[in-house]
Amino acid sequence: MSKWLICILIIGLGAAIFVPAVLAASQVQVQVQVQVVVDGQNVAFPDEPPYVDRQSNRTMVPARFVSEKLGAKMKWDGQLNQVTFSYRDQTIRLTLGHNDALVNGKTVTVDPPAVIKNNRTMIPLRLIGELFQAQVEWDAKRKLAVVTTSRKIPKGTWIWDSRIIEKERDQILSFASDHDVTAIYLQMNRDIAPHVYEDFIRSAKEKQIRVEALGGRPQWALKTNQDQIKAFITWTLEYNASVEAEERFDGLHFDIEPYLLAEWETKPKMILDEWVHNLRFIEQETRGSGLKIALDVPYWLHTVKVPNTEYSFSAWLLEKFDSLVIMDYRNHALGNNGIVENAHATLREASIFNKQVIVAVETAKSSEGDRVSFYSKSAEFMEQELQTAHQELSRYAGYAGMAIHDYKSWAAMVGKAK
Repeated sequence: MSKWLICILIIGLGAAIFVPAVLAASQVQVQVQVQVVVDGQNVAFPDEPPYVDRQSNRTMVPARFVSEKLGAKMKWDGQLNQVTFSYRDQTIRLTLGHNDALVNGKTVTVDPPAVIKNNRTMIPLRLIGELFQAQVEWDAKRKLAVVTTSRKIPKGTWIWDSRIIEKERDQILSFASDHDVTAIYLQMNRDIAPHVYEDFIRSAKEKQIRVEALGGRPQWALKTNQDQIKAFITWTLEYNASVEAEERFDGLHFDIEPYLLAEWETKPKMILDEWVHNLRFIEQETRGSGLKIALDVPYWLHTVKVPNTEYSFSAWLLEKFDSLVIMDYRNHALGNNGIVENAHATLREASIFNKQVIVAVETAKSSEGDRVSFYSKSAEFMEQELQTAHQELSRYAGYAGMAIHDYKSWAAMVGKAK
């Protein structure tokens, strides 16, 4: 057989293999991946991400997500191709490829059915809302699914007098657990023996509570006080290097608030310039430390521009650091100048940058007006308002919960109700 004929046969065989493969690939539907937020927390899917099924236009999520994030127990039966969930007083059984599911023995319709994708069982997200008593909202523009599963709001709180952690450790952590606190911002005090911090942080982490080293004052915005910033960062890094992993601070928490300086009114550009300089210094000094960096800022910071630019200051901070705690000090969730309205702008920025924003409220007595603090309200009233705000704000991918300022005044408020 001549060489040219062999070449023609090879080319022909290659085309016969290649063309069906191309046709098969063209028939595969491109599936849109989505982001899922549960109770204000972004959910990572290391094995198989959620996606929008083109045929049904439903969001599909890994079945294991239900057990890991919603607290349901899951059991897989490979022989019957069934997955069973036990959640509170419900038992839900799904069969791969079948539109019928059994809920406490009663048949309900599931559309689309559970499927296997890349060796992972995928179920419709809508099922969670219908069967697991969770609120599910879909943002088609951002391909974002927001799931609110319970009335628990992840909360943070400040402890400014660090000396109390030695004698009141159990009381503080018991209060934190009872009130869904997931993060404590603990002021760094070098006069406290390291073993006191070690004991408190270790005990907090046993209760799944993060502890961040807290420091700052308005003067930290000025270049002349940069040495104080460096001392705070250095102390925390040296402390963390000297203790076990479970005794380390999880992050650095800065409360600087330069707008409280008299010069903010008379020399605003000078203050902003120096604040920018010191913030860049913080970024440089903490790079590679492994610590999350959070900053307390006013909710209106998005209206302030970075000097010589049209860029909002809050967006600039979100680009550089991990999270912002916006001091949204109002005692009503909805309406004009309420918690929700005031948080929108910064939360939109956080969602763009894939960063986190915590929305903070005040419980201490304030001289700024009746609408600023929950001080004169009851703990039950505050919780109701926070629940309302939480429901509204959970639709933002950047929303990471609430924070209560501060522990002492919050605990005193709760104590009045007893």
